[in-house]
Amino acid sequence: MNKTDFSTLALSKEMLHNLSEIGYKEMTPIQAQSLPFILEGRDVIAQAKTGSGKTAAFGIGVLHKLQVKKFRVQTLILCPTRELADQVAKELRMLARFAHNVKILTLCGGSAFGPQLGSLHHGAHIVVGTPGRILKHLKKETLSLEDMQMLVLDEADRMLDMGFSEEINEVLAFTPKDKQTLLFSATYTDEIMDISAKIQKDAMNIKTISTEIANSITERFYEVQNSQKISTLINILSNFKPENVIVFANTKAEVVEIAQTLQKNKIDALAIHGDLEQYERNDVLVQFANKSCPVLVATDVAARGLDIKELSMVVNYDLPHSQEIYTHRIGRTARAGEEGLAFTLISPYEVDKADEYKNETRLFEDAKELKEMVGFEMKPAYVTLVIEGGKKDKVRAGDILGALTGEAGLEGSFIGKIDIYDKQSYVAVASSKVDEAHEKLKNGKIKGKKFSIWIL
Repeated sequence: MNKTDFSTLALSKEMLHNLSEIGYKEMTPIQAQSLPFILEGRDVIAQAKTGSGKTAAFGIGVLHKLQVKKFRVQTLILCPTRELADQVAKELRMLARFAHNVKILTLCGGSAFGPQLGSLHHGAHIVVGTPGRILKHLKKETLSLEDMQMLVLDEADRMLDMGFSEEINEVLAFTPKDKQTLLFSATYTDEIMDISAKIQKDAMNIKTISTEIANSITERFYEVQNSQKISTLINILSNFKPENVIVFANTKAEVVEIAQTLQKNKIDALAIHGDLEQYERNDVLVQFANKSCPVLVATDVAARGLDIKELSMVVNYDLPHSQEIYTHRIGRTARAGEEGLAFTLISPYEVDKADEYKNETRLFEDAKELKEMVGFEMKPAYVTLVIEGGKKDKVRAGDILGALTGEAGLEGSFIGKIDIYDKQSYVAVASSKVDEAHEKLKNGKIKGKKFSIWIL
């Protein structure tokens, strides 16, 4: 018997028949590795991207454990957006066809509160929702989790990106101590591991995307005249088309000059250096981290503490002062098993020093081999809106998401990272929708209040 057959699991005949009927022929890697532990009742932290079959992995576990005759909320599934919650609920309903009267309810921001009260009054077995709206129901005591046996955090990294860590912690306070917790995330950040350590017991760590392999970085070196450096940098960007890139320079003056020259060449770039005020630094780092700016030009000191999960490329505009600095710079790319690119420009007077960098894997190439691309531009996927309200105004990520997906009518897929500070909040909105979002938020309210809002 094939090890990826669902029949190798301790599932009911009815469930196995339904899985076959709806086209689930064999388990995906995430299902094969996680389901045995989920069915045992173990806590699981799993690294899995969208499309890997993760919803069925936790969905089968949830439905296997469900007591249909017990008409109480037995499972809570938290999702970052309404669209994902709807998608999860839809797949769960399909997986639940083998059993009669399984009630699955979605509770999300951006939808009217009243009808949700009515649905809750009729009861549910499984609740799927966004953290902010779930918390609102818990605080109003319209949702009880006292009979909950399973908690699922789906796309946990995205929920943290969107600023939901506070809401998640508050929701957890309403859940029973004795429960099975499943955590699914596309990336394993320190924050994800901290949450796992806090809320899970002896969790099985499932990685279908290996993060154990050494960083795969292609390192290229080009010897160029100082006068040709900026054109070489532009050629690197146009030839390799990175999604995002940090350009390191050794001085503040260089950083500013490089960023300004790139902007003149229709490459969206921001500069960060030690002379910036804290609010200016926040503005720059938020835009780079939330994909509102593809190029960050930085000094080493200014880039400290910058944690970008997926960085396509690093460029050393100058040869670093030491190989230790070089290793630290390029180590920011190719994380979590992804491939990365690192480029270093060498001035003629640095050639002797560059010899120390030569080894079997580093490529020392001729910059003339880079093609000149006419009309190349680098524009951001998102643009950042700034809201003049933050933690001190009790503004939460869920409030902002609710305002954008509710009254403003935007789909959650158009909304990126949300960052909330004491007095300001930042939200990344898809470039094509930012004017619409700005107009509607400016004329609308967040949490019943008017806030000043502008495009960064």
